[in-house]
Amino acid sequence: MHTHPNVRNARPSESRIALIVAFGACIVCRAFAGDLFAYLDSLGKDDITAVSARKSVGYVRVQLADGSYLPESYVFGPGGVWRGDMVDDTIDKMKFSDVAHVIAGPLASQNYVPSRNPNTTKLLIMVYWGTSNGQEHASESAAYENLNVTEASIRTAQMSLGPPPTRRSATSVDPRTSPNVQSLQDQETTEMAAVAAENRRRDEADVLNVNMLGYESWWEGTQKYEGTPMRFLRQDLLDEIEEDRYFVVLMAYDFQLMQKMKKHRLLWETRFSVRERHHAFNEDLPLMAKYASQFFGQDSRGLVHRELPFGRVDVGPVKSLGEADEPKN
Repeated sequence: MHTHPNVRNARPSESRIALIVAFGACIVCRAFAGDLFAYLDSLGKDDITAVSARKSVGYVRVQLADGSYLPESYVFGPGGVWRGDMVDDTIDKMKFSDVAHVIAGPLASQNYVPSRNPNTTKLLIMVYWGTSNGQEHASESAAYENLNVTEASIRTAQMSLGPPPTRRSATSVDPRTSPNVQSLQDQETTEMAAVAAENRRRDEADVLNVNMLGYESWWEGTQKYEGTPMRFLRQDLLDEIEEDRYFVVLMAYDFQLMQKMKKHRLLWETRFSVRERHHAFNEDLPLMAKYASQFFGQDSRGLVHRELPFGRVDVGPVKSLGEADEPKN
């Protein structure tokens, strides 16, 4: 399935409600006693998790006297998966139930509890995950290579014909107007157009990744540095979004409004990601989700980066609590 996780306007289908309630009730992990996400088998390397979270103005969580939040019930919905260009068993073999199972723990740490009753369920949490399509090797494409070769050929041809003619050597061949050079220059013009088209596609892919991964605040904040001595700040952003990245997007909707009035109201969303290189999605997802959980239902006020030592964790087997009743229209 290639449902695109650029889900600002994505909406779950009402026809999935019954399935989602029954299935969501089953995605419940074992009792999460103590710190489930202890570091195990540390890989000995640090990397950056990026998190971006937003919430609607009207969504407010009630805090209890002990500082914890009033529990809110939810069911999961399968949003879709975005496959990368390369075969990657660490993510390609993971199903929706696998991803939801891991995320249930961090949700529980913020007092989001799985629901079995569609009449009291507050949230429908749509889950999207996958690998972004980075453009880091775009300048190594055939179009760029062809242009580089043609430009080198033009320089070689011009040098072989010598310098432009002077008044004293009016019979010399002008390397700028020789048939061979002109033919190469015509070819160069065509190839420059191909490269320009690739650059447009690259820009479009960058914007797509920015929106999908939640990098809008950094993208908008660094635009002013293009063409200035501070352009390295813009380049840092481009270097990051043009790498392939593992990502998860959680979008929480008002379940009761959807079920009773067939209306979609997005209450909060959280997007988190890590670069694909040197990582394994199935091993790193638990710790990524644990760090991102502090922003579930909150506003991160832009993109947040955090260096984390990654290692494998054991989230335990799925425990089924049975099926919920069919939702009532």
